[in-house]
Amino acid sequence: MSTDFLDSLDPGARVVLRYRLSPGEQGQAGEQMSDALGYLLAVDEHSVTVQTRTGDVQVSRAAITHAKRVPPPPARRRSAPGN
Repeated sequence: MSTDFLDSLDPGARVVLRYRLSPGEQGQAGEQMSDALGYLLAVDEHSVTVQTRTGDVQVSRAAITHAKRVPPPPARRRSAPGN
């Protein structure tokens, strides 16, 4: 994973990160990877913090395998009247 890309992003950018889970974080089914989709809060030399819908996720830069900027989420659809 190129660290230059992460350093080029401004806080507030919407991103998705794919990262390796530590053995203690792995799920019951043995998942070894996870994703963080949300808004970039901070980047430093050791970690990246992303604000997701479920809370802030701090990921070690060494664990990140893929990262990219993503477009804004689609607008929520209004429910039909009477529903």
